[in-house]
Amino acid sequence: MYDDFYGLTGKPFQLTPDPAFWFDTATHRKAMAYLTYGLSEGEGFIVITGEPGAGKTTLLGHVLSTIDPGRLNVIRLVTTQLEPEDLLQVIASGLGTDGAGLSKAQLLSAIERGLHAVARGGRRTLLVVDEAQSLPLSALEELRMLSNFQAGGHALLQIFLLGQPEFRERLQGSGRVEQLRQRVIAMHHLEPMEAHEVEPYVVHRLSLVGWNGRPDFTPEAIEALHRWSGGVPRRLNLLMSRVLLLGGVEEIERFDTDEIDTVAGELDDDVGHSEEAEVAAPLSMTPTPSPDAPRPMRGVLHAVPSQPGVQQADLAPLLDRLAKLEARVSEQDETLRRVLMLLVDWVEGEDRRPDIDRLHGTAA
Repeated sequence: MYDDFYGLTGKPFQLTPDPAFWFDTATHRKAMAYLTYGLSEGEGFIVITGEPGAGKTTLLGHVLSTIDPGRLNVIRLVTTQLEPEDLLQVIASGLGTDGAGLSKAQLLSAIERGLHAVARGGRRTLLVVDEAQSLPLSALEELRMLSNFQAGGHALLQIFLLGQPEFRERLQGSGRVEQLRQRVIAMHHLEPMEAHEVEPYVVHRLSLVGWNGRPDFTPEAIEALHRWSGGVPRRLNLLMSRVLLLGGVEEIERFDTDEIDTVAGELDDDVGHSEEAEVAAPLSMTPTPSPDAPRPMRGVLHAVPSQPGVQQADLAPLLDRLAKLEARVSEQDETLRRVLMLLVDWVEGEDRRPDIDRLHGTAA
């Protein structure tokens, strides 16, 4: 309805991830740098995490669209609590092997043969695991073992793990995955969009479907879009779709705060205003702490149940410990990011390796 009224050629804010609508935010640029570096290494694990709707799948689609499929055999897997045997069956199928009725040992042998066959054909194999936070520890260990397969000193399998924030915390905090963690060559957490990125994002997606300036948005409307969505792309797409629908019905040419708040209120009634946006809200909306002070655990107060007899004084030690843990994790994360960025700069400063050229189909 609204696309006809505004003269658009398609749906600019559909919820289904579409690499054609890729938008390069600051956090996505960093993720692309890590992914490019990881692909150039051709081994180990690359981990991308983010809140639901942060754009992990769109990022992956964009990366894969830049790579020559004739040089890379991609096996994609969305996990739903897969046990090791089921995981091996899926990987074997992606390598063209029917693993039905095979024992685990036979499956592993079939997978290794399949990886060698792909390598002999001049391609590398990339396993992409989405929703990695659902993988049990036993399946993660199986993936680690698969990463050991080599030929001529080169890894036969590289693995991308995409997951929600709890997967990142799991990797950083559990000694049971230490061996896997040591094989992670690049890790990045997708942050929500900043407030100043919302307007370019909206304009970019509208422009891809023939937007000619109709409808228009006031600066206050853009602020309201960010306020409700928290900068999470999927939430912003949901809100914008409903805003444009309202505009098509009521023939609105210029949106202001009132229209955005009206639609946001309807969405709150329909689906509820999840704490996701509250957690993702920019720190500029709260008092800025001292640089030396530990960052507060955002959203932690929402997780503490209100019970009779529980006083604020009783919670103070717990909150203090959580704040210190948050500060330690933040410090470690920042150190890791600095190291990885130095590695990225080093890789970009060197001449491109022959195997990267072959991967993109540019070598003779």
